[in-house]
Amino acid sequence: MDASPAKIFEALGDPVRRYILELLASNEQPAGAIVAAVQQFTTISQPGVSQHLKVLRDAGLVMTQADGTRRLYTLDSSGVEAARAWLTRLTDPLAQFAQPLDALATEIARGKRTRRKHAPDAASDDQARHA
Repeated sequence: MDASPAKIFEALGDPVRRYILELLASNEQPAGAIVAAVQQFTTISQPGVSQHLKVLRDAGLVMTQADGTRRLYTLDSSGVEAARAWLTRLTDPLAQFAQPLDALATEIARGKRTRRKHAPDAASDDQARHA
């Protein structure tokens, strides 16, 4: 689904949806178990819980799969990662440059290795000329 930060954080704005995500954080759950757990948390109908699950699915925070007549829900790691990445940009605005800087460091190290590899040959040539 669409794991855009706007949809994700809109979905996270509701305490029932956040509770559903907490339920799914440990492992996948059938829809019936989610409904029962949410109904212990707050007074809500089964269709109300289903609507919350749909909003979470549309935001890319949960996935569903059919298991016979049951629907199993689990966290969608791509949606959770999109939320984490957006929050990280707020707290660490330079994080977006980390990968290019890592690549630059790799190229610098590669250049140093190449120079070291060829340096002994140059030193032995200098020694041979002075001998």
